[in-house]
Amino acid sequence: MKILNKKLYQKERIYPVILAVPKKYSNYKGREKNIILSKLARNALKISAHRLGIKFDKPLKDKDGVPLPFNNGYYWSVTHKTEYVGGVLSSEKAGMDIEKIRPCTKALFKKTGRDKEWRLSDEDPFRLFFRYWTSKEAVLKANGKGLPDFSQCSVKQILDKNSLIINYNDKDWAIEHFFFDDYVASILKNSLNIKWAIKNIK
Repeated sequence: MKILNKKLYQKERIYPVILAVPKKYSNYKGREKNIILSKLARNALKISAHRLGIKFDKPLKDKDGVPLPFNNGYYWSVTHKTEYVGGVLSSEKAGMDIEKIRPCTKALFKKTGRDKEWRLSDEDPFRLFFRYWTSKEAVLKANGKGLPDFSQCSVKQILDKNSLIINYNDKDWAIEHFFFDDYVASILKNSLNIKWAIKNIK
C-alpha cells in the first residue's frame, strides 16, 4: 500500500502575535496615540510574517480601509488596545481582535448576542461577553466588514473554554481564544493550527 505524504494531512500553522505596549507611550493621547498603536500592531504583523518565513514590509488597504492580500494570497489582520496590540498573517482569510475583560451594561449584552446565544454557556458573563464580541469582530474583519454587520453574526456553538463557532452569511467560522492579563484575544482559526506568539506580557 502506497504511503501518502504526511504533509498533506498536516494543518498549516500560523502565528498570531501579541505585543505589550511599552509604558513610555501610556501618556500619549488622541491621534498621536493611535499612530503609535498602529505602528506597534504592524510590528506584531511583521513578526507573524517572519515566523512564516515571509517578508512583509508594508500592509496595504483598499479605498474602504479593507486589508488587501499580497504575495499570491496571504491575508493579514491587526488589532490594538491601550495596553496590547496584535497582528497575524495567514494563507486563509484573517481576522484578529483583542479586548480587556471588564464589566459592561445589559444594553451591550443585548446588542452583542441574542438570548439563545447567552444560554449556550453558564460561564462568567463578562468573560463570555468578550469571547462573543471579539469572535464576531474577528469574523467581520476577515470578511472586510464593519460593525453594521455585527447583528448578522451569531454564536452557533461553544466547543470548549477556548473555542467556538460563529455563523455569518450562512457559513460557519471557527474561532480560537487566548486569555492573558485580564484580556482575551480571538482569531479566525478554521482549518489552521494556531501557535500564539506572546511578547512582554505584563
